Amino acid sequence: MDAISAALSGLSAAESKLDQTARRLSQIGTVDNVPVDTVDLASEMVNLATAKLQFEANLKSLKTGNEMAKHTIDILG
Repeated sequence: MDAISAALSGLSAAESKLDQTARRLSQIGTVDNVPVDTVDLASEMVNLATAKLQFEANLKSLKTGNEMAKHTIDILG
């Protein structure tokens, strides 16, 4: 079951990274009708791509952990 908890922890970390990036991206705009661009879009795109890869990797780990648990139950069955 350690594989499943590790995957869930990784999914939580990826979600946190995605939330932080979304928060920074939402700050693009204006302050007192003056355009403000304090966000590095290239860096944020890298963060979004990294979060996506983290989600994919951890989902694959979660599926693998689930399959391992099913096989274990079948063997012990």
